Amino acid sequence: ILTALLLGFLLFLRRALTFLDWIWAAFLRPPKDLKEHYGSWAVLTGPTDGIGKALAFELASRGLNLVLVGRSPSKLRATTDEIMIRSPHVEIRTVVLDLARSRGEEILGAIRNGIEGLDVGILVNNAGVGFPLPMFFHEMDAELVEWSLRVNVDAATWVAKAVVPAMLRKGRGAVVNVGSGSSVVVPSYPLMMVYGATKAYVAMLSRCMSLEYKQHGIDIQCQIPLFVSTKMTRVRRSRFMVASAEEYARASLRRMGYEQLCCPLWTHSLQWAFFASVPDALLNWFTFRYFLQVRERGLAKSQARS
Repeated sequence: ILTALLLGFLLFLRRALTFLDWIWAAFLRPPKDLKEHYGSWAVLTGPTDGIGKALAFELASRGLNLVLVGRSPSKLRATTDEIMIRSPHVEIRTVVLDLARSRGEEILGAIRNGIEGLDVGILVNNAGVGFPLPMFFHEMDAELVEWSLRVNVDAATWVAKAVVPAMLRKGRGAVVNVGSGSSVVVPSYPLMMVYGATKAYVAMLSRCMSLEYKQHGIDIQCQIPLFVSTKMTRVRRSRFMVASAEEYARASLRRMGYEQLCCPLWTHSLQWAFFASVPDALLNWFTFRYFLQVRERGLAKSQARS
């Protein structure tokens, strides 16, 4: 009986400490002064829409100068103009680069040229390609699969490889790779399998980089968003469990530089905890049924438009 009581107490203590640690990280722990801690410039991929654009505004509001990496010159100019209205004292450089069509050496050269001579302290690997509609593997458009692999896997790797040496030379820096709940929160991601698989790569890349570079003063982190209201997710309304891009960006910067892997929004971390308590078989059944229904609705809309 005493052994059972002791084990029960230890289990309770462990859960209580886990809960208190979550409260501390989500609400009480002060965010880092990113400019002071890492450097005066931040590099951001995918900055012209959604989470990336919101992150650009938040970083600029904290006094960080920006290197914005995107494929559309007009969108980069428009985003730059919008940021300068709100944060007129920051400097902004742009790198026009199509990550879906560029080879590794091209990405390395473009990014290194873009950051030459700058005190780059932060890299946010945000650019990503999703799928417009859940579909079976054999139905997926070959070009879209290629773009997903190039942007979500190849480009994330090459951009980090371009920036990390500059951080090594000064002995400090932070790399944030934007992952996805599809890769770590649920056991599988049917009908969106290529996207989920590429984001699993991002999570593993982040873990390994963290182990390699923590000793050199570089904090590597994979941030895990769940549903955020953006064009890519096609979730239009911001609700309690679905954050706006602006809400996510504020939470992202609050957690930046701490845990190796984290879910910045507390509402998302509650969802993660719930999913972790559900048996994998049940989650797999639910996820598959959910995406089948989304697929059917999407196909019906496409047919109605045509």
